[in-house]
Amino acid sequence: MNLTKKRESLKKVYQPVGVALYRLHLPPNFITLMSVALGMASAYAFYHGKFLTAASLLLLSGLFDLADGMVARLSDKASKFGAVFDWLADKWVDGFVLGTVGYFYAGPLTAITVVTASMLHSFIKPVVYAEIGYEEKVKGKIRDPLEGVGFFGRPETHITLIIFTILERFHAPLGLEFGIKLIAVLTMASLLLRILYLYKHYGREYE
Repeated sequence: MNLTKKRESLKKVYQPVGVALYRLHLPPNFITLMSVALGMASAYAFYHGKFLTAASLLLLSGLFDLADGMVARLSDKASKFGAVFDWLADKWVDGFVLGTVGYFYAGPLTAITVVTASMLHSFIKPVVYAEIGYEEKVKGKIRDPLEGVGFFGRPETHITLIIFTILERFHAPLGLEFGIKLIAVLTMASLLLRILYLYKHYGREYE
């Protein structure tokens, strides 16, 4: 599963949100801030055991995160700062949400593991851009071969977390403790695939 690779086909899911925000004339960076605020609110809801609220806020945060880039392109306000800010916003939300769920529902070791794995799974891409390069960049959106490598990124993480949050709310046998540990394992496995891919294609010494 790699939903990032299928971004174009998934546009119909979040495009209405982006168009609606564009028509409200909201600046793209403000939408990114709203995504962060919703993500932080989700972490707060997780801390207080408000599971359906936490899941809903996390879903909204993800939709706003997808919408900010669309609004930037529709309004012709895409900027280099916006691209960097979007990366930072994503990792801020992921750090707080995954860290909160990991710490309070599975323990400190799980929290450290899942946050570290998530950060490295994303961080490997800008390192590749700097050291190896990328194929194309269109209005701040980078397209590169690593985009299709790995199977468990940010979208999969959020969907999995939302599913297990709902299961936790309804007292299913497998709840957030299992879910956050599963996310940690799958993220590490996906990261390993990316590392192996890079070693296979770029493992030789500089010529």
